[in-house]
Amino acid sequence: MRKEILKKVKRIVIKIGSRVLTCEDNGLDGALIGGLAGEVSRFRKSGYEIVIVSSGAVAAGRKELGLGDRPRTIPQKQAAAAVGQSKLMRAYEEAFAGHGIKVAQLLLTRDDLANRLRFLNARATIDTLLDCGIIPIINENDTVVVDEIKFGDNDNLSALVTNLVEAQLLVILTDIDGFYSADPRTDPDARLIHLVSAITREVERAAGGSASTVGTGGMATKVAAAKKVGKSGVSTIMINGKTPGNLERALTGDEVGTLFLPAGVSINRRKHWIAYTLRPVGRIIVDNGAREVLARHGRSLLPSGVVLVEGKFDRGACVRVCGPDGTEFARGIADYSSREIELIHGRKSGEIEQILGYRYGDDIIHRDNLVVL
Repeated sequence: MRKEILKKVKRIVIKIGSRVLTCEDNGLDGALIGGLAGEVSRFRKSGYEIVIVSSGAVAAGRKELGLGDRPRTIPQKQAAAAVGQSKLMRAYEEAFAGHGIKVAQLLLTRDDLANRLRFLNARATIDTLLDCGIIPIINENDTVVVDEIKFGDNDNLSALVTNLVEAQLLVILTDIDGFYSADPRTDPDARLIHLVSAITREVERAAGGSASTVGTGGMATKVAAAKKVGKSGVSTIMINGKTPGNLERALTGDEVGTLFLPAGVSINRRKHWIAYTLRPVGRIIVDNGAREVLARHGRSLLPSGVVLVEGKFDRGACVRVCGPDGTEFARGIADYSSREIELIHGRKSGEIEQILGYRYGDDIIHRDNLVVL
């Protein structure tokens, strides 16, 4: 199965975690970075297009600030990232230079990808770098990021980048051998699962949190990333990045680590962007009839199906769509502001112009801008 999947792969996103890149003293592991650069270079020269999402800036910089553990405050984290990002890129530049390959740095925030124009500009830049034979190395812009625009962790960032660059495979490098039935660090009966055909609630429950002072993402964030890319028809392979040769084995089809298969029904790239990149700013509560036609029949949301609107937002904002019990089941871009929806909810589409004095269309959210989660 793996070999069949890999036959269709041309562009790959490789996410490398902090725990993979650092050694016992929490500094960068130059030997390991060199080994990974060698494996990536061989695949790059054989025709694959490689994009790297790399953590490690904060871990590389905190030692310079005299911090023993993970930075506790945002200014400490941003200062460590400012020092460490240059050290991280220097390590990559030196490692890839030995193979005749150049690298480029891209620092992103959620706001960069949530803005459609900047999203498209970022994709064009990455496409150009790949066309020139340069490997883009992407990290979150920790030096300026705040809670409102942060990705949360680089596992999530790697999923969004996979959608951004339209890659056909996501490879997550971590410090354990793959996805286990339980946490192998605490449960001696935990078993490695080589194939996850569907990310169910049982799979999500089996994923634990982060137990490291270096990284921010645990198994739960990696499973969430696999689930996100799976929604657009992309498989994920999770492997131990500290084991020499593992990346090469994974990309040649060996049964190493864990393969997460994509969802049975995939969504297009734009709907993936709406569902997972945009930050919702309000809620629209709909009745059972509207929930049925939206969830099962892929229709647009009309004013007549809206019961309540919560929060204040402008036209074009991303909003949560919830059933009568308040549970979110869809997400979309609103064609009307919260103030306008308050005036027209529960009414027929033909009454919109009479109530508002104008109309943008018949829908609160058009089906092309609506994603059932």
